[in-house]
Amino acid sequence: MAPRRVNKPEPKDAVRRPSWRDWIDPRRVGWLRLLLVFVPAAVAAHFAGASGSVQFVLASLGIIPLAGLVGEATESLADRLGPGIGGLLNATFGNAAELIIALFALFRGLDGVVKASLTGSIIGNLLLVLGASLLAGGTRHAIQRFNRTAAGVGATLMVLAASGLIVPAIFHGIVGPSAGAAEHRLSLAVAVILMVAYFLSLLFSLVTHKDVFNPKNEYKEAALHEKGAWSMAWAALVLLVATGFVAGMSEILVGAVEETSRALGLTEVFVGVIVVAIVGNAAEHSTAVLMALKNQMDLAVGIALGSALQIALFVAPALVLVSYTRVRPMNLLFSPLEVIAVILAVLLARMVAEDGESNWLEGAMLLLIYAILGMAFYHLPAPQQALSLRT
Repeated sequence: MAPRRVNKPEPKDAVRRPSWRDWIDPRRVGWLRLLLVFVPAAVAAHFAGASGSVQFVLASLGIIPLAGLVGEATESLADRLGPGIGGLLNATFGNAAELIIALFALFRGLDGVVKASLTGSIIGNLLLVLGASLLAGGTRHAIQRFNRTAAGVGATLMVLAASGLIVPAIFHGIVGPSAGAAEHRLSLAVAVILMVAYFLSLLFSLVTHKDVFNPKNEYKEAALHEKGAWSMAWAALVLLVATGFVAGMSEILVGAVEETSRALGLTEVFVGVIVVAIVGNAAEHSTAVLMALKNQMDLAVGIALGSALQIALFVAPALVLVSYTRVRPMNLLFSPLEVIAVILAVLLARMVAEDGESNWLEGAMLLLIYAILGMAFYHLPAPQQALSLRT
């Protein structure tokens, strides 16, 4: 009789290699990956000459799972490369969808859509993502606590970022529309200063005070031992491929913005602030809510504040610098409603972060403020939209 074969147990620290079965097994795929079917559907609709509304919807649904894959791949790389390089990767790829969408809109001359998407990303992270996280986590845990120092530093940096976005609007109100050249020079100077602040924040969080932001690296160390952890090579491959597809979906989406806005009777500002921002923040939103449900509030709050900071201190200045490759560069002059929305979002996030505790009611309040701002942008008349596009 042949001896019975006994499978040796895998070591506890072994990392399971991904299998093609993981991508077709409904129990492992999850709802985000099921949405990947909209990627080829969007491409087919684009080449078939479908209406702009159809292309916009399909491309939006395709970007959501791709952004989720970018987030998963970035997190896997961060688990293996440590808090320093991992934090830099999260800052670089965390908002890849928003950055790529904004770049395509920038080179199509849709400056109003670019600025609206920046505003929408900031208020979306500070009000929608943070609010949904606090509400979801608060339904399971009466009081949730997080690192007060790290959250306070992030909220204070957001005050700096908001100041940089407000000053050009104040300057425009004082000098008037005749100072066009001066406004562009001011915007360029502010963009450079904000980018310097961004790199100083990286130096602070990744080098000089890294223990404050991730004292024991407990979440990443735990992730390394999970059964479904990705290898470094697989994570890098998924990151590159998913980012490439995000670029393709973004081109389709931006190309359909104008036609979709006219067909639905929406302003391009509303589409940029609400619709495009929600699509771009889909990955961060789902991850932050999941972390809050697990009572890992340092991660949930860090995702919301960190993403908003990256948009305000890096993406917005980078877009201004890149716009100088065009005939007419973009400035940082936002509409009054966009300025007010950013101020409210930053102040409310600062109030939530200052005590290091949260509950479901605070999350509900943030979501209600987001709904009020959304209604304001929805009813914003078209003439103000045209003024924003001209400036």
